Amino acid sequence: MEKGLFVTGTDTDVGKTVIAAGLAGLFKEKGLKVGVMKPIQTGAIKRKGKLVSLDIELMIKTSGITKDMDILNPYCLEPPLAPLVASQITGVKIDIEKILAAYSKLKANYEFVIVEGAGGLLVPILSNYLMIDLIKDFDLPLLIVAKPSLGTINHTLLTIRQAQSQGIRVLGVVINRLKEDEAGIAEQTNPQVIEKISNVPILGIIPDSPKISLEKCQPGNIVELLKRNLHLDIY
Repeated sequence: MEKGLFVTGTDTDVGKTVIAAGLAGLFKEKGLKVGVMKPIQTGAIKRKGKLVSLDIELMIKTSGITKDMDILNPYCLEPPLAPLVASQITGVKIDIEKILAAYSKLKANYEFVIVEGAGGLLVPILSNYLMIDLIKDFDLPLLIVAKPSLGTINHTLLTIRQAQSQGIRVLGVVINRLKEDEAGIAEQTNPQVIEKISNVPILGIIPDSPKISLEKCQPGNIVELLKRNLHLDIY
C-alpha cells in the first residue's frame, strides 16, 4: 500500500485543496489513519491576530486529526505569492529541514499522509529549491489536479512531463470543477486527449458543487463526489 501522496495543481484555483481534503475524508471512511499536511501556506488570512491556513483547516475538518499546527502547516505566510517571494517580503526564513522533520513525524504516526503543495511543480520555495524538489525529498507519488476547460491539455501535459523527467511517479490526473451544463467540446475531449498523449490515467472527473466552500471551511459533498467519480486504488 502507498504510504501517502502529494497533491499538486496545474494552475491556480483548480481546487487542489478541496480534492486533498476529500481524499482525506474518503480514506478515513475506508478505515485508514490519515494524516494531512500543508508544508507552506501563502495567502493566509488573519484571525484574532493570528495567521491561519484555510487549506489545512479544510483538510483537518475531513480527516478529523488534531496534531500540532506546526507539524501540519510549518509555514503560514500572508502574501498570496510564491513561497520564495512571500518569505522575502515577510522576512520569514524557510528551513527545508524543518518541513522534512514535520513530515517525518506525520509519517511515523499515520498510515497514510496526504500532502498539498503550494502552486505548481516549479513554484520556488528558495532561490535554488522548487516545489518539485520537496516532492522528491518526501519521496511521494503525485496526484495532479487540473481544470476541465480550454488550456488544460497544455498545462497538464507540461506538469506530467516535468514530474516524470525528475523521476516522480504520477498516479494520475483528477479533472476538477466540471460544470456539466456548460461543458463544450473542449471539456468533453480534454480528458481523452490528456490520457492518450501522456499515457497517464484520468482518475476522475469531479463535478462542480455549490455546497463546497474553502472560505467557509465547508467540505460539502466532496467525499461523496469522490466516492462516485474517483478511481484511485491505494492498496
